[in-house]
Amino acid sequence: MGMPISVLARGAEARSEETAEAVETTFTELRHVDAKFSTYRADSAVSRINRGELGLADADADVREVADRCTAARSRTGGLFDANRPDGTWDPSGLVKGWATERAARRLATVGVDWCLNAGGDVVVLCPSGEEFAIGIQDPADPTRVGAVVRRSSGGVATSGSAARGVHIYDPRTGRMVSGGPASVTVAGPSLEIADVLATAAFVAGAGWAGVLAGEPGYAGLAMLDGGRVLVTPDWPPDPASSA
Repeated sequence: MGMPISVLARGAEARSEETAEAVETTFTELRHVDAKFSTYRADSAVSRINRGELGLADADADVREVADRCTAARSRTGGLFDANRPDGTWDPSGLVKGWATERAARRLATVGVDWCLNAGGDVVVLCPSGEEFAIGIQDPADPTRVGAVVRRSSGGVATSGSAARGVHIYDPRTGRMVSGGPASVTVAGPSLEIADVLATAAFVAGAGWAGVLAGEPGYAGLAMLDGGRVLVTPDWPPDPASSA
């Protein structure tokens, strides 16, 4: 997937063999997903589709499912998210990361410890204990600094922006790279897949980022602007530590 992936287990059985096996199974599944969907591997299904060697209808069930989910995401966001790139290629990466990470996390749920699965800054948490994890959101102006914290005991947190990879997100409506809006947008909610799609769409929307979340019950957003200013939607959860 071209990104660091880490798993944190918390609880009495965190160091058990069962926990270790669940982690290994999770990484195995993510490697299989990478083999199918990587845009960097010449033998992946995505690369073969873009070279015209494989038709989408002939691809396996996972690829067809992701294609359907990308179509639904485009409709859901009014075209702010689109896996079809301006150059005519198909790149579902913006959905696959959240989809695959969330799906892989279900394997962790078979072990009754608290889990935090972090895939390149997009996070799934599963906490049977009910105790929250504190999830740091990187300051886009300073990668060594945590700009904000959100606490979750379940669901996903996804961030979209240009800090880690530079300017790389395009506006499907214009075909041009996005610039001039928030430096990053973070979305928290029940599903990492949907949070990831909404974070991308909100980042593309620029000044109208909060409007993307207005019709999405259960999903809240935080935007970091150039200069360090932070904006949040009304339902963004406050950080108890900041008000202590």
